[in-house]
Amino acid sequence: MNPTQHPVLVVGGGPVGLTVANLLAARGVPFVLVERNPSTSDEAKAISLDDESLRTLQTAGLADKVLDIVVPGTGTRYYDRKGRPLFHARGPQPYRLGFPFKNQFAQPELEKVLLDELKYRPAADVRFTTELVDVEENADGKGVTATVRLTGDTATELLPVSWVLACDGGRSTVRELRGIDMTGTSHQEVWLVADTTGDHHDERYGMHRGTPDRPTVIVPGRGGRCRYEFLLHPGEGGKGLRPDFETLRRLVAPYRPLTEDQVERCTAYTFNAVVADRWRDGHVLLLGDAAHMMPPFAGQGLNSGIRDAANVAWKIDDVWHGRAGDSLLDTYEAERRPHATAMVRYSERLGDIVMTTDRRRALVRDIVARTLLRTPPGRRYLTEMRFRPRARHEAGLVMGDHVLTGTQLPQPRVLVPPSLRPRLLDEVLGDSFALLGVDVPDTAWRRFDGTHWPDDALGIRRIDVLLGDRLPPATGARTSVADADGRLEEALAAARNRFVLVKPDRYVAAVIGPDDISAVAAALRKETR
Repeated sequence: MNPTQHPVLVVGGGPVGLTVANLLAARGVPFVLVERNPSTSDEAKAISLDDESLRTLQTAGLADKVLDIVVPGTGTRYYDRKGRPLFHARGPQPYRLGFPFKNQFAQPELEKVLLDELKYRPAADVRFTTELVDVEENADGKGVTATVRLTGDTATELLPVSWVLACDGGRSTVRELRGIDMTGTSHQEVWLVADTTGDHHDERYGMHRGTPDRPTVIVPGRGGRCRYEFLLHPGEGGKGLRPDFETLRRLVAPYRPLTEDQVERCTAYTFNAVVADRWRDGHVLLLGDAAHMMPPFAGQGLNSGIRDAANVAWKIDDVWHGRAGDSLLDTYEAERRPHATAMVRYSERLGDIVMTTDRRRALVRDIVARTLLRTPPGRRYLTEMRFRPRARHEAGLVMGDHVLTGTQLPQPRVLVPPSLRPRLLDEVLGDSFALLGVDVPDTAWRRFDGTHWPDDALGIRRIDVLLGDRLPPATGARTSVADADGRLEEALAAARNRFVLVKPDRYVAAVIGPDDISAVAAALRKETR
């Protein structure tokens, strides 16, 4: 531990809090995690992990363990107003980020995997039945003092901490203590959600049934589990009330018989589409539902929170270890807010269109979808989900306007000497910045080496990338990788003869030509000083 630094405080032991805790632990950043409840959740709230979330968990060494508890999914099948299949949205190129695009899971199982991993981390201090009471900035401007207590107790403890990561959900105590409001819409439609067992559904995709009289979502899981969601009519139930079993049995009857002992969870809820007015307040950062809440129809609530965790963790690491100034954390909101806001709006629009109760609107929806499916571009637009907002950093730690700048680097398989056994790209990139020389000659590397780069501080790893059907050299001054299946060239062809600077969260900070080297080096030093 850096003796001049206090640990980070993670507030909230849900999947986002446990994820960022694992990412910090993997980077050697000590933390205290407090959760007011006595244990992790026993309710399956979130049910879908996308490929980007699995890639984030890969950086903490957790991908294989999480893959053991998920269903490698094949997207979502949409049905028309009469219950007929309309199209199957499988997402972008399969395994573009190294993992299946959409994966069903049970939240209690995920939280157990994440918590179990922390038991082996010496810098992890996990405290359940502990609630946050107050957070005060220190007078010297260095860190904060948090007041905590055992849930239900009156005795308090003062914790000096360097940063507070608020992962405490939509009713965030931290957000309330800091006086941060949320802007957006609270929807009044009441939905019933039920998690059942003993189900016969074995599909590896979710089903969105757009029948106007009863919009329905069905998501099969592992071991006979299945999630059902139904839009309730007036008089069938209210927010927060457990619907009676007869109502649930009647709603699922078209799909399966059901007994009471096969119901793991059943509740009624409304949803919000809101974003916090600011995500950083001094030494406090908001993540997950504390920063943004969205309707469930896109399956992006938890995944957006994990994107927050991936963005914040490496920056906390660099700041905590003294490799960068705390202004680096200003880039968190700049990079994440636009996409999170777009996801909130997208989830609303998707619900309005797919789950409409207006028969005329449903008819128009079906006609438009079937018309699009008749053309190759229209078919790709729907089946590859090109209507979904693409994650891209338009501001923050990004430099230049190259087409790849701000985008997420794909994770194809690459050949690495001496074994030449195909490996996922991230296994080569490491956990810090990476500088990829894409088919650049040695003269370009020598010119680059003559520029003052903050390599020592940021641990920038230099990698030669060979496109095409070539073998990487067995030895050399730098690590070399070659294309295993053509996807590396597809990802980086636009950057041929240039350098690509990749951030630890795998987003591209800059694409650098020979004339840009000095300017980008200066900008990077400024952003991370």
